[in-house]
Amino acid sequence: MSGLFITLEGPEGAGKSTNRDYLAALLREHGVDVVLTREPGGTPLAERIRELLLAPADEPMASDTELLLVFAARAQHLQQVVRPALARGAVVLCDRFTDATYAYQGGGRGVPAERIELLEDFVQGALRPDLTLVFDLPVEVGLARAAARGRLDRFEQERLEFFEAVRSTYLQRAAQAPERYRVLDAAQPLDAVQQRIAGLLPQLLERIHG
Repeated sequence: MSGLFITLEGPEGAGKSTNRDYLAALLREHGVDVVLTREPGGTPLAERIRELLLAPADEPMASDTELLLVFAARAQHLQQVVRPALARGAVVLCDRFTDATYAYQGGGRGVPAERIELLEDFVQGALRPDLTLVFDLPVEVGLARAAARGRLDRFEQERLEFFEAVRSTYLQRAAQAPERYRVLDAAQPLDAVQQRIAGLLPQLLERIHG
């Protein structure tokens, strides 16, 4: 059995965490060793960085500061969680990874993709996800779902244009590499989304055990 790195991406309210847990349950029913994690975060230190990134504050955060904090948390996460799990043959299911950096810091903040690529290569080396599930839905629907959860974090308080750019970047990246990405319509009822996920299971098991 070989390790597999699967990331789940999408904007606020897309249901990434719920569907990550659903996919984990499907895989575990087949005896697969699954590690659930998220970004930013995944380790105690990286979770502290997450708090800095998400907490609203009076002092505006510079886009470069935000970008560097994201990759600082990622470096810790990779060393402590992701790489060890993959090395032992586990399947890592990660709620957001570097595609989110391209979408939020690149698309949303306007950070040049070349700058993100430099940090991606520096922090990750050759490591890239084996499969990325993009949960796509209209921005207004996602923001309404996020608002229903309660108090909004620093990103969730951004303007509509920010999230339109985030969504557009996700879809552009998926279109550029269809062999790695699967775009799922997250505006559908949850059971319909999960039927689509279940349909991916046979090929995932083949890759894991192949």
